[in-house]
Amino acid sequence: MERRDFIKDSAISAVAVGSAPHTFGTGRSPLSLSQADSKRAFWPNGARLAISISLMFEGGRQAISGAGGPISEPIKDGLPDLTTNAFFAYGHYEGIPRALNLFDKHKIKVSSFMIGKAIEQAPELAREIVRRGHEAAAHGRTWSPSYNLSREEEKRFIADSVETIHRITGQTAIGWNAYWLRNSVHILETLQELGFLYSIDEPSHDEPFIIEGKGKDFVTVPYTFHMNDISSFPFEGYNPQGYEQALRDEFDQLYEERASRRRLMLIGMHDRINGHANRIRVLDRFLTYARSHDDVWFARKDEIAKWALEHKEDTPILHRGPASVTGLPGT
Repeated sequence: MERRDFIKDSAISAVAVGSAPHTFGTGRSPLSLSQADSKRAFWPNGARLAISISLMFEGGRQAISGAGGPISEPIKDGLPDLTTNAFFAYGHYEGIPRALNLFDKHKIKVSSFMIGKAIEQAPELAREIVRRGHEAAAHGRTWSPSYNLSREEEKRFIADSVETIHRITGQTAIGWNAYWLRNSVHILETLQELGFLYSIDEPSHDEPFIIEGKGKDFVTVPYTFHMNDISSFPFEGYNPQGYEQALRDEFDQLYEERASRRRLMLIGMHDRINGHANRIRVLDRFLTYARSHDDVWFARKDEIAKWALEHKEDTPILHRGPASVTGLPGT
């Protein structure tokens, strides 16, 4: 049975019994994999677990008043929040340079999601990210929502960041990340029209998957809230030992599952948060731990998306209806 037929039949069967369709990476339950299948590699060079880091380049294009930061009390009367804006500036002054040195130390490459207006304020830093071999991906014109814009306005909002990234770094962005992962119901069609290959705006899987768009396939390289420094490890109540243990536990579980399924671990870090000195130390220890294991591939997200498309036999292919009906990205 072909993979596409399997998923289609699974979905029909699921509707009949009132449960969700199976979309395992091979079209079969990992518990029923043959011995030969369970021993083959799912990633390049024999790797069976991939780890991908997102480095958010946002500082400088947040709202001048009211942006979220370490101070819980909101500033009054819409006045410029000088302290919070300085907190955002930490990202390009200190956080990103420190993170780049960490990545060099461990010889890994990451994907940097760049706000267009932010890299206009620190163009040399954006160029340095690309010069060191990292991916430049798009994160919008400003650090603000786009899901509430009209289809054409959202498209322009995204295209503006692509144009700015190309002008400053020379790299054409093929990956997209929205503000808090929220897009309009038109997003899949819009991204394909703009030439994007993948998006990270869905936390539903621990592996990449393909959504069939209009005329061509589109990859989701999932994101994560629970391994994202801005949502799960904010400054208030931050526990560095707890964060490090969470990273190790996530890795250990996925590393164990790699025996029968393709697995992907995602780490989200922001210039102004995980770029701080003590947090870099935590990431340094974790990366040392992860790199001590065999069969692990540290990859940029564009590399993961391309690999998923080139190896569709191992990639879940989801058939979804319109996003306005399903509540999930699709056409």
